[in-house]
Amino acid sequence: MNRGLSKSLQAAFPDILPIPRAVFHNLTLVPEWLGGFASAEGCFFVNIFNSSTHKLKAGVQLEFSLSQHSRDEALMKSLIELLKCGSFHMQNDACYYRVGNLSSITENIIPLFKEYPILGEKSKDFSDFCEVLEMIKDKKHLTKEGLEQIRIIKAGMNTGRSKSVPASE
Repeated sequence: MNRGLSKSLQAAFPDILPIPRAVFHNLTLVPEWLGGFASAEGCFFVNIFNSSTHKLKAGVQLEFSLSQHSRDEALMKSLIELLKCGSFHMQNDACYYRVGNLSSITENIIPLFKEYPILGEKSKDFSDFCEVLEMIKDKKHLTKEGLEQIRIIKAGMNTGRSKSVPASE
C-alpha cells in the first residue's frame, strides 16, 4: 500500500507524474491528534499467557500499541517523548510503538484517552481494556472466575467484537 503506481497503471496513464512525499522534521504532536490517530491505528490488547509461576497457570498482560510503515519512524519515536513511556521497534517495513508496563498504562495511556477520547468502534475496545485493567488492580485476574471473565472480555475485543453474539433477552 502507498508504494506508488503499479507498472500497469503507469503504462495506462503515462502523463501522471509522481509527487514526492512530504518529509516532516521537527514534529510537534498534540494529544488531541493522538486520540484520533489511536482511534484509527491503535490496538488495545489483552494477553492471557501460560505461566508455571501463577497459581492458575495463566497470567494477564495489557498492551497498547500503534503501528505504521517504516517511513513514519520519526513520528513513532516521538510518541515516547509525548507520552513519557513506551518503546519503539522496527520489523520488516513496519515500526511499532508499544506500552506494556502496567503503571505506564495506568498513569499515562488511560488518562490521555479519557481526556482525548478514542472514537468509533475502537472506543469499545478501550472500554474493555479499562475494565480488564480494573480487574487486575482488584486482583480479580488471580481468581478462576476473574480469569474466565477476562477471557470472555478478550474474546469480544478487536476482531472478535464483530463475531460476538449479542446476549439473549
